[in-house]
Amino acid sequence: MRKPTSPLTPLQLRQLLRCFSARPNLLHQPPPPPLLRPFPTSTSAASTLQFFSPRHSSLRIFSSVTNDGGSFNNNAEKNEEENKNVAEDFSAELLKTPDEEPLPLPQRLDLSFSHIAITPALILATLNISPDAGRAALDFFKWSKSKPDFHLGDEVYSYFVDYFGRRKDFKAAHEVLVDGCGEAGIKCLEALVDRLVRAGRPTHVVSLFDRMEEDYRFSRNVDSLKLIVTSLCERGYASYAEKMVKSLASEFFPDEYICDTLIDGWCVAGKFDEAKRLVDEMRRGGFEIGTYAYNSMLDCVCRLCRKKDPFILQSEAENVLIEMERKGVPRDVETFNVLITNLCKIRKTEDAMKLFSRMGEWGCYPNDTTFLVLIKSLYQAARLGEGDEMMDRMKSAGYALDKKSYYEFLKILCGIERIDHAMSVFAKMKEEGHEPGIKTFDLLMGKLCAHGRLDKANVLYKEAESNGVPVEPKAYKVDPRFVKKKATTAKKEKKRETLPEKMARKRRRLRKIRLSFVKKPKRATRRAY
Repeated sequence: MRKPTSPLTPLQLRQLLRCFSARPNLLHQPPPPPLLRPFPTSTSAASTLQFFSPRHSSLRIFSSVTNDGGSFNNNAEKNEEENKNVAEDFSAELLKTPDEEPLPLPQRLDLSFSHIAITPALILATLNISPDAGRAALDFFKWSKSKPDFHLGDEVYSYFVDYFGRRKDFKAAHEVLVDGCGEAGIKCLEALVDRLVRAGRPTHVVSLFDRMEEDYRFSRNVDSLKLIVTSLCERGYASYAEKMVKSLASEFFPDEYICDTLIDGWCVAGKFDEAKRLVDEMRRGGFEIGTYAYNSMLDCVCRLCRKKDPFILQSEAENVLIEMERKGVPRDVETFNVLITNLCKIRKTEDAMKLFSRMGEWGCYPNDTTFLVLIKSLYQAARLGEGDEMMDRMKSAGYALDKKSYYEFLKILCGIERIDHAMSVFAKMKEEGHEPGIKTFDLLMGKLCAHGRLDKANVLYKEAESNGVPVEPKAYKVDPRFVKKKATTAKKEKKRETLPEKMARKRRRLRKIRLSFVKKPKRATRRAY
């Protein structure tokens, strides 16, 4: 909706009337003197003046809003730096020992940070850099809630729940949720379920669904059920998830998403027979098994074959693909990604490349995951030229490489001692605008020093210093394989003669002595006639 324009002042109206007076020589008159005060800052009034008066288009319109993007970026960076400094000050207070301080934490925070405006980003930054604060974070939560100008929402509550769940302090997380009854929502539930599953407490997660409406006022519906089932299956607790779904079937009847998630959970746990048993049950129940479930089964078969017998991987995967065709389930790009990834993990890069070239026969086209897996596998097999070609194909397909992908390429190339090619990939990384970090510089500098190329390592160190990357100088070891050894002449050691060799040497010496006493005949001089 267009904003209403601000009314013009009397002085501006007189100026407009002066500009549009009906004089015949209006266009030849000199421009009027500038106004004593600036034009209005509203864009609508400014555009009206410029449209009706071409002579005034050269006048500057003063406004507090500038179009300079650099100043906006500078302000954002400045605010981010200030938040970081304030978060470090908060963290220093949280990490202090309570017995050594004369005042409790809330009073200390009131004395030191009463002028600070609390924001969710500031709270998250403080908790991230204070992993050892413990129960002091609970006092920090209560102090934040007591601030009159700050309202804790679902997002902020989830930060504290995730923090205490990371420390497996679920009693403190329970206190936070009880304190936030009515305000905590789906984000808090997601954080609590995720941390309980990560801590290996699936029974607590199952019982949470029954009592969460009474304890924390969470809505008990199909969406929350899907959230819990998904979290359990992602960590391999498919048995708990299946029992939970079957016990609640009369209240929340499962749909295809829940069925596919349960099959994926059995496959994550590595129990292919249970996954097939569940597939048969779902078919008898009238559910259609989609491509997602078959991709999970295919990945499970490939992982089991890689552990037991890699030579039967292709034949077992072919059986799953034949079943997909028999049931009329189409392949998608994830099906090929599963096959290509597992083939590359058993170092069958050539078979993976053949499968990659045949993706178009099923109407599938590679995505960024396909290209990344093949590039890594080609580099690992020292097929550097083909890896570069695959990288170019990925870029031409419209996929961009991020800094993390480049770091993985560099790590592989340095691992197979291809440091020159790693430096060329490093140059490509900088050409695309990715600023290398401390891990990248440390990796390349260490490998260059191992190869004895200290001059290039020093160049990288100076580049890191100029870019503001805090690289610390270390004592890198030179690999003995690449140390230049000096050419030293080996001294010949005298061998001890055997008795036959000694007797042969004496016979030769005696023969020379005997022949020395024989009078040699003089050569006759020929007469010259």
